Amino acid sequence: MVKKLPPAVVVLLWIGAAVLGWLGLAAPPAVASPPSDVVVEDTAGALYRPQLDPALAQISFYEPTKVAIFTRAGSPSDNLNEEVLRFARERHPEWISADGQKWADGLFVFALDTTGRQVGTYFGEDRKVSLNEQAAIQDDTHQLFREAQWTDGVIAGVKSAASRIARPWYLSPAVLITAGVTGLVGLAGAGTWLGIRAWRRKKFAEALESGDRSYSSVTMRLDETELNASTIPEKSTYGALVLERWHSFRQQHREATELRERLTALDARGRSVGKNLADARRYEELCQTLDGLDDAIADSNSLLNLDSRWREAWRNQAGDLVEQLDGVETMLAEKKTAGTPETAAALRAGAQHARDEVERLAARLEDRRVSPDEALDQLVAERRRVGELLDRHADAVMYEYAKNEKERDLMRGKLESSAQDWRRGRRTRGSILDIAYPTLPIINVMAYSNGINAGYSAVNSSRSSSQSTGYGGSGGSFSGAGSSSRF
Repeated sequence: MVKKLPPAVVVLLWIGAAVLGWLGLAAPPAVASPPSDVVVEDTAGALYRPQLDPALAQISFYEPTKVAIFTRAGSPSDNLNEEVLRFARERHPEWISADGQKWADGLFVFALDTTGRQVGTYFGEDRKVSLNEQAAIQDDTHQLFREAQWTDGVIAGVKSAASRIARPWYLSPAVLITAGVTGLVGLAGAGTWLGIRAWRRKKFAEALESGDRSYSSVTMRLDETELNASTIPEKSTYGALVLERWHSFRQQHREATELRERLTALDARGRSVGKNLADARRYEELCQTLDGLDDAIADSNSLLNLDSRWREAWRNQAGDLVEQLDGVETMLAEKKTAGTPETAAALRAGAQHARDEVERLAARLEDRRVSPDEALDQLVAERRRVGELLDRHADAVMYEYAKNEKERDLMRGKLESSAQDWRRGRRTRGSILDIAYPTLPIINVMAYSNGINAGYSAVNSSRSSSQSTGYGGSGGSFSGAGSSSRF
């Protein structure tokens, strides 16, 4: 069945179409012009001319524009604006106006510092654009330059500049938005509304399906879980802590059952409501938590009583730690997560000690020379110790890269967010230690690496968002339009 748009939306669309039609009749056509001249000064040796030259020749400007490409291999501490001006004065005085105060008319200069990791855009007075537009041009290149795709980044930057330099007034986003908003707001609003509802239904279905998988597993093993819980020794520190969670298990399962019954009864319209999506996610989280808890209850019963499957239960507690310790060397070999020699050496030694300790504890459990509680205590101690070493190593990485406390906070935030994401993904993997001590340090090399890499990206983005417009001490009274940013 095709749904009709509300009458008010139809009227707005007609009005918008009329306004856009008037613009088309009233405004002169925009003329596409290839660059009037292209000069490439690739002093960094970074560009692939067989790709660059034909690509630049095919780019259309609104007005004939001379394009100058300048690359250099400088230092991050350099003022790119000043370096570009110095190069122009020494090698290309024709890039500068006759009075020496501006960039020459009809000119666009695109500058790239490959090792200083800066990009700059500079304009003749008759080709200049706003600082916001300059930032947009530079932003269009940042990701490519971060990936060292120098030629593709330059092409993208010139294309972006061509779409903005000398753009006719009637093609500016502000005019088009003003003209189209009247007619399109109804359609856009309706489209956005429908899109949000469809997205909610999709996320609702995903959460419900994920929750159902855990709910089914928990429900099928409910009697077995109850039997396991009944034989966990209460005198054990870990047994007592796990049993505290068991006491609320039945009530939480009833809550999950009630939620499921209500959610599955909802029609498509109900599944697109924000509150119901929140309930579906709560159902998913609750079921996953129960799924992990029944595993921890089974392992507690086996390990603390040293029954026939205690070895499997011990491997479930120690296995994750050992697996992560095995990934430490790979992490330290990566440049971004290598840290300092001191913290790397400490972490490497700590990982080996923890690995040896896990093997020693398994052997002592086998010989009954250590109790399950004592072995778990030692495992907790190893996780805490390795966690501290990882934290120190992370601090070293952040202090090496971040220039100030604000940037370090950015990196810490990304690291913590990655750890939280990993912890959420572990809800269905029951661990006695995580049930007993929910705040125990997370030892996950992948989460650590992802967090550090996200921190690098956040800092780079923060740095690149601040534009530099000055030409430094050697610029004198030069005031040509242009700016630079970091990538």
